[in-house]
Amino acid sequence: MTMRPIVRFGDPVLVTRTAPVTTFDQRTEKLVRDLLDTVDAPGRAGVAATQIGVGSRVFSYAVEDRIGYVINPEIVELSAELQDCDEGCLSIPRLWYRTERAERAVVRGVDLRNEPVTVEGTGLMAQCLQHETDHLDGMLYIDRLDAENRKRALRDIRRSDWFLPADKPAPTTSVRLPSAFGGNG
Repeated sequence: MTMRPIVRFGDPVLVTRTAPVTTFDQRTEKLVRDLLDTVDAPGRAGVAATQIGVGSRVFSYAVEDRIGYVINPEIVELSAELQDCDEGCLSIPRLWYRTERAERAVVRGVDLRNEPVTVEGTGLMAQCLQHETDHLDGMLYIDRLDAENRKRALRDIRRSDWFLPADKPAPTTSVRLPSAFGGNG
């Protein structure tokens, strides 16, 4: 089992659009395995490849009793009905903001055999599918906030103990990462 460390806000990989997977080999299998191992921790809903420092278009999810992954995901359907939900991110620890998302989402992509897969869901699953696909497009959920709340989020990030200027050493104590989408992980 390989649980990979999570890249935090400020790393350029988080705001860079990912490259589609074109080779389905042992490296791709290892990436998927690492993503599944990394998402398989209490309170986590999804992990995108960018969050473990990889610029490939892959994410894993673990919502309720559903766990899986999608390679080269694209959102193909979003409901007109919206949900206003508390949203957080492993890459922006311990900070949650109200975010508007579609109540239902459908993602299409492929599996490790390059066979088509479709994942759909409502509520938290829909939120996860949208959030992780955003990551792969180089977008963080705070980019979806209105101007006032985005400004507040950036201020909160700057004040966070985990967001340090490059000239300050990182803390030596380990910090347990919170849930991907609200609550305590």
